[in-house]
Amino acid sequence: MLTKSKEQRVEVLIDVQNLYYSARNLYQSKVNFAKVLETAISGRKFIRAFGYVVRTKTGEEKPFFDALSKLGIETRVRDLQEFYGGAKKADWDVGIVIDAIRTSPGLDVIVLASGDGDFIPLVEYLKNQGKRVEILAFGKTTSGKLIETADEFIDLDEAEKYLLRK
Repeated sequence: MLTKSKEQRVEVLIDVQNLYYSARNLYQSKVNFAKVLETAISGRKFIRAFGYVVRTKTGEEKPFFDALSKLGIETRVRDLQEFYGGAKKADWDVGIVIDAIRTSPGLDVIVLASGDGDFIPLVEYLKNQGKRVEILAFGKTTSGKLIETADEFIDLDEAEKYLLRK
């Protein structure tokens, strides 16, 4: 199954932090998640989308989470961990992998919106299960090996529509 067809059942897994920081650092901009979702689905049978997000103590990101929900993206929320010395961590990699493996039996295509090379084993696993895996991310900050491993890479660097100018 190398091409996109309207019959394919597609799920979108969005590593929100990965896309957010790439857009901010590369373009001093925000991500247009509506366009990202539209491109990921590409006219196929949309099953569901998960957006993996991080909640801070201030809760200032709640309007953003609500906006994702209005787009049809189910938010998976994790609290930001703050460690002694000021280090902060909120890693969703394992959660994304678990969801992808758990939901993949009912899908034809998994679109992973992340450029994180840590997902290479997941992409290999899903492909070995007969799934089509597409990566959607900013090429300038995406692992080259992840791009090679995926069935298709959609480069968000190539179109302004993926950015919301401040």
